[in-house]
Amino acid sequence: MAEPQIPGPTRSLRRLTVFTGSKHGNADVYVDAVERFAQTIADAGLGVVFGGGHVGLMGVLADTSLAAGGEVIGVMPESMTEVEIPHANLTQLDIVPDMHARKQRMAELGDAFVALPGGVGTLEELFEIWTWQQLGIHAKPVALFNVAGFWDPLLAMIEHMAAQGFIRQSFLDGLIVDADAEALLAALAAWRPPPHK
Repeated sequence: MAEPQIPGPTRSLRRLTVFTGSKHGNADVYVDAVERFAQTIADAGLGVVFGGGHVGLMGVLADTSLAAGGEVIGVMPESMTEVEIPHANLTQLDIVPDMHARKQRMAELGDAFVALPGGVGTLEELFEIWTWQQLGIHAKPVALFNVAGFWDPLLAMIEHMAAQGFIRQSFLDGLIVDADAEALLAALAAWRPPPHK
């Protein structure tokens, strides 16, 4: 799979691990933005790693990426296959024993992590993978695709935590935030890891 043609110093990007919701949200802007994001990823020659479901924004991401000829790998814990039907047409579907194995596998397969709009599960995945970066468990970029300011309230809280001395400013500065898919990909490719704790 070709690497994205992004000017300037770049890191090796082959696949993005994407966290997003199993619901569509209450506004069409989320579906439209995820479709554009997935098309941009495919156009850049990047594969997608995601939770493996066929519903909500996860389904939109997978369907759009596949329709554009992109590689899409789903990772789903065995227990969830009984309550949530896995996407049927993926490039690859990995069934793993539990949620811990799912997150580990998604981290292994992706070269960068992007959180799209979502709920509690998306937050949990985002914070765990960002924590792993801070602890030096991985040296891969973490990004928020800030569709229609979706992440603004969370960013205000994170900035408050940094101001109160609970998060190093260098880690906050290393978190990529953008509402434009092309700019976000360029930032992922140019990212350099901050020193870990």
